[in-house]
Amino acid sequence: MTDAAVTRPADDEGDKGEMDGGRPAPLDRRVYGVAAAVFALLMAFSARYGLHRDELYFLDCARHLQASYVDQPVLAPLLARVSLELFGVSATGLRLFPALAAAGTVVVGALTAREFGGARRPQLLAAVATATMPVLLGSAHIANTTSYETLAWAAIALVVVRIGRTGDTRWWLAAGALVGVGAEFNHLAAIFGAVLLAAVLLGPARRTAADRRLLWGALIAVVPVLPDLWWQSRHGWAMFEMTRALNAEHGGPGNIVTWVVGQLGMSCLAMIVVWVAGLRFLWRSERPLWRCLALAYGVLFVLFAVTTGAQVYYLAGLYVCLLAVGAVVLDGTLYAGRERLRGLVLGTAVSTAVSAVIVLPVLPPSDVAWTYGISPISGETQGWPRLVGTVRQVWTGLPAERRAHAVIFAADYGEAGAVNELGRGTGLPTAVGSQNTDWWWGPGDAHATTVVAIAPGPRYLPGYEARLRRYFRDVREVATLSDPGGAPNIERGGHVYVCEGPRRAWGEIWPELRMYA
Repeated sequence: MTDAAVTRPADDEGDKGEMDGGRPAPLDRRVYGVAAAVFALLMAFSARYGLHRDELYFLDCARHLQASYVDQPVLAPLLARVSLELFGVSATGLRLFPALAAAGTVVVGALTAREFGGARRPQLLAAVATATMPVLLGSAHIANTTSYETLAWAAIALVVVRIGRTGDTRWWLAAGALVGVGAEFNHLAAIFGAVLLAAVLLGPARRTAADRRLLWGALIAVVPVLPDLWWQSRHGWAMFEMTRALNAEHGGPGNIVTWVVGQLGMSCLAMIVVWVAGLRFLWRSERPLWRCLALAYGVLFVLFAVTTGAQVYYLAGLYVCLLAVGAVVLDGTLYAGRERLRGLVLGTAVSTAVSAVIVLPVLPPSDVAWTYGISPISGETQGWPRLVGTVRQVWTGLPAERRAHAVIFAADYGEAGAVNELGRGTGLPTAVGSQNTDWWWGPGDAHATTVVAIAPGPRYLPGYEARLRRYFRDVREVATLSDPGGAPNIERGGHVYVCEGPRRAWGEIWPELRMYA
């Protein structure tokens, strides 16, 4: 199929898409209905179960607003701070913003199909294909960085498609702004932008799309990340050490198969044929800039497969573009045979229903254990009030004179966030933590003689009691973390310890406790 064929689809009412030298078709209003349905679905489930471990950490980050953090830039914690100010500690309030991002991503998917020449039918199919992506629904159910990152990547690709269609390089300024803002949600947007820039400068697109506006766009992309770079420079470039830790945990040859298989789950199963058709078209496109998107996909596919393969969602935003162009490419084929269309509709409905059960809190909490190995999202939203109650029992059980010189110390950022957010106002002190940015906030009382230590299950952090004994003469296990009937998350089987008799001052021990994961 040629580029010209893609720019001349016809919808079910005989309207035409973009003709050569013409304007794109109007955006189908039904797209807004699909986006609204995604938003309504996410908000309907927003208050089930509880806060995710990442959300508890982001709320902690929101109370420590700074230019950047070990594991993400500032914008997602900033939105968490806005949520705190407006709604307090509220799962529904916190999840409002990722739900809006998901709805926006659906609209961007339809706009991308429109840029490829899609009229009403392809636009609607692109919106539905985006809306039914399990990675979109799952990531937008929790307020970390993934939903914003997906929207940023999809929007960057949309602008690149528009430049490729119109030749109007003024849009590079918008692309640069999107890369910069996206990188302030998640550093991966900067990687996407860098790969796209290299593809343009080193390939045939250089002759048609590389001018001074591309340079200005690159400079614009740098401006929003300057505070992030400043913070990183003052904290030993922690993001690089964090990246090495993630790659060691999630990368390597053993996870390449996980990555490849995981890409089949980025869209609902019935839509795989759509994005594959889109990728094939982009790779064979006569427009060099469109071909750059396929090249970027290939480069990033290989890069992520060999570095951090278990993080299968890193390419999620590019699938929005692939689904959009695939919707345009397959429009005539689908409507030429009604059986194909019915099969796609039925397959989409079934696979979306199954994936929704896995990535959204649809089932009762006691029935989600089987989903944890596929998607840990629901499992990591359970058990936190029980953990805080256990820690409070241990804390209040200490004599008052020992509590006066004691700290609560969490090995995992979710544990620290749970104590600090869900335990706020219950008599518990602010917990300190060793993981990621928690460590940079310090040990609390540097002269503490009693430490109440919380550790996740041994599958996640084996041998932790032995590690504590390196620093304390007396380490007693006083409680076990459990959530009967729930998912086997990383906290299950963990312990709470009372540690006394520090071998050195607590403040001197602190530098050795840092953990990036």
